[in-house]
Amino acid sequence: MKRLVIAVLVVVMWLSFFIGCKKTTDTPLADTPYELQYPDYLPRIVIPADNPLTVNGVALGRRLFYDPIFSQNNTISCASCHKIANGFADNVQFSKGVDVAVGITNASSLVNIAWYNRFFWDGRVTSLEEQVEEPIQNPIEMHETLTNTVQKVQNHPDYPRLFKAAFGSDGVTIERLTKAIAQFERTIISAGNSTFDKFEQTNNPGVFTKDEFEGYKIFFSETGDCFHCHGGALSTTTGFENNGLNENITGTGYGKTVSKSDSDGMFRVPSLRNAVFSAPYMHDGRFNTLEEVIEHYNSGLKDSPTLHPKLKLKVEEGGLNLSESQKNQLLAFLKTYTDTAFINRTDLKKPF
Repeated sequence: MKRLVIAVLVVVMWLSFFIGCKKTTDTPLADTPYELQYPDYLPRIVIPADNPLTVNGVALGRRLFYDPIFSQNNTISCASCHKIANGFADNVQFSKGVDVAVGITNASSLVNIAWYNRFFWDGRVTSLEEQVEEPIQNPIEMHETLTNTVQKVQNHPDYPRLFKAAFGSDGVTIERLTKAIAQFERTIISAGNSTFDKFEQTNNPGVFTKDEFEGYKIFFSETGDCFHCHGGALSTTTGFENNGLNENITGTGYGKTVSKSDSDGMFRVPSLRNAVFSAPYMHDGRFNTLEEVIEHYNSGLKDSPTLHPKLKLKVEEGGLNLSESQKNQLLAFLKTYTDTAFINRTDLKKPF
């Protein structure tokens, strides 16, 4: 009897081992975490509990990001308007969609978007996953339906296999699709390699040239007054402000999102990281160079009811009133946010 019990236990243990191995073989990397790498002087990134980063999930999202399959005529991908060479922004004033339809805003940069909790220039959605759905359905962007998108991806010769590797089964759903792209977008991190990062790491002004350090002092003082919106390691508050572009508010921006007139004319405060790559500037792409941006604050500020309080004070003073030398020094500092290693990262480039 004892031998029979032992034999049964051995069989049960063998079956358990076999079943466990079989499950692992079906989805070998589905549970392999993807470890984000970023300096500890940056805030901690909070990853949604229902969409943890995995090796296969990020790889799938990267492929989907570069695939024009989402657009109605299979010509426009996410990468069409968010180009790595331009810091994952667009290099034209107004981004173009299917049939060369022209939008009304400049595609904003996706750099360090993992730290944001609202998306688009007007902050109208509150998750990266939700953000993915909007351009697919927008008639002047991809102009496709979610139903058609899912069907096209499901019928693709490669995607069911890739979805199975990422999510455990080959079923394509809009939820899985948006989760995969959001996973990839959270890996678009630029930090640690710029001159500004070297300063953050060492607190040594010696990493700057003389002009860069003078520009740093202008930036982080009331002289330039840039730090109220672009201070910190991310170089953005990630919030929304009116920065004096128009005297008469025509684009309500964040005000429309929150249904509050005291927020009209407010748009996302963009990060200045890799700003040298992401021209043109502002939500409407009105400035082609960083020199024009600096001159806007120096002499072109327009007062309006929702203008940032700090900028209202500058309007009363006629702007920043920087000398030519100071403007050049400020420009030199802005260039210290440049991370050339970032735009050359092979893991962020087109995979096919």
